[in-house]
Amino acid sequence: MPYDLILRQCRLLNNEIVDMGIHDGLIVAISSEIEELGQLELNINTQLVSSPFVESHIHLDSALTAGEPWWNQSGTLFEGIEIWRERKQNLSLEDVKTRAKETLKLQASQGVLFVRTHADVSEFTLTALKALLEVREEVKDWITVQVVAFPQDGIYGSPKNAELIEEALKLGADVVGGIPHYELTREDGVRSVQRIFELAQQYDRSIDIHCDEIDDDQSRFLEVVAAEAIRTGLGAKVTASHTTAFGSYNNAYANKLMGFLQRTKINFIANPLINITLQGRTDTYPKRRGVTRVKELWQAGLNVSLGHDCIQDPWYSLGMGNMLDVAQMAIHVCQMTGMAEIDACYDMVTVNGAKTLNLGDSYGIGVGKPANLIVLNAESRYEAIRKRATVIYVISQGKLLAHTEAPKTEWKRV
Repeated sequence: MPYDLILRQCRLLNNEIVDMGIHDGLIVAISSEIEELGQLELNINTQLVSSPFVESHIHLDSALTAGEPWWNQSGTLFEGIEIWRERKQNLSLEDVKTRAKETLKLQASQGVLFVRTHADVSEFTLTALKALLEVREEVKDWITVQVVAFPQDGIYGSPKNAELIEEALKLGADVVGGIPHYELTREDGVRSVQRIFELAQQYDRSIDIHCDEIDDDQSRFLEVVAAEAIRTGLGAKVTASHTTAFGSYNNAYANKLMGFLQRTKINFIANPLINITLQGRTDTYPKRRGVTRVKELWQAGLNVSLGHDCIQDPWYSLGMGNMLDVAQMAIHVCQMTGMAEIDACYDMVTVNGAKTLNLGDSYGIGVGKPANLIVLNAESRYEAIRKRATVIYVISQGKLLAHTEAPKTEWKRV
C-alpha cells in the first residue's frame, strides 16, 4: 500500500514504540516496523505521539479584545460582562472572523484540533454567531469547530433573547447554551434550564450550560440541570461548564448532589486559569480557590474536561491557547499531584474533551481512524505537562499542518 506519510519510532501513551502509516487522511497501519517507504517520512525518535488536544470551552467571539474599550481593573466576572456589553456593540463579521481565525491558528500550532466555542446570541444582529458559523466552515479542512448558542445576558434577560437563541439554532448552531445564574431571578434561571432542554430535544442538539459560575453557595442550578438530564435521558449530550459554586457547597449537600450527578452521566468542564482568576474576588482570607470539585467528580467516574474559556479578552488578559498550561494549573489548584491524577489531567485536555464534544470514533489513535495526531518533545503525559512540552508536529486529517522546533539551550560558559 502506498503511504502518504509514515511516522517512524513513535512512542504511544502506553510506552509502545511503533511506526505509523497514513493514507488518504486515515491511519492505515500501526506496527513495530513498516517496511515500505512513504511519500513523506518523519523520524519521531521515540518522542510522544498523542491524539490532539481538545479545547472544550472557549469564547472565540471575544478573543484578542483585551483592553477594548477598557481594561478590567476589578478582575471580576461582572466587570468583564460590562466591558463586553460595550465592545460587542461594535462587532462586525470581519472583526470576529479575523480574531477567531488568528486564535484558532494559535491553538492549532500548539496541537489543538477540536474546539467548542461559545457565541454570544444576546444581540439582535447575531453577528458573533454568524461570523463563527462562517469560520467553522472555512477552517473545517484543518480544525473542527463546534459553535454554542450562548445567551450571555440570559434567555429571559430581555424580551428578544428567547427568540434569538432559537433563531441561532435555526441558523446552524451545534449546541444550546445558557447562563441560569445570571437570569434576573432564580425562577427565571430554572425556567431557562427547562427551556434549554426543550430546545435541545426539538432541534436535536447537545447542551452546554454556563452553570453556577459564581461564589454564591446558594446558586444551585446544577441540581436543576441534573434533574432535567435524568427526566429527559439526554445524559452524555449534556455539559455543565464552570460549576464553581460547587466548590462552595457544604459537604452534606455536595455529597447528595454527587449521587444525582452519577445517575445523569453528564459532562463537566472546568476552566482553571480563568476560574482561579475571577472567583473569590470578594473574599478576604482565606480565599476560595474558585474551581469546581474536579478531583471528586473524576473520582466519582464522571467525565471532566478542561478549557481556556478566555484568551486575551475582557475577563482574562493573558492566555496563549496552550492546553498544557490549563492542565498544569488544574494539577496545582485541584491538588492532583499523584501520578494517576497527573495522567488524568492530561486526559482532561484530550480524550475526556473528545467525549464532552461527542466526537465518538472520529477521535483517537487506531487503524481506520482519521489521522489527527500531535508529536511532543516528551516521553510521557507527566513529562509533557511538567515541562510544557513543545508540540513539534501537528498532523491534521492526514497532512502535516504545523512544525515547531523545540527550544535548545547552548551554554557559553561552564
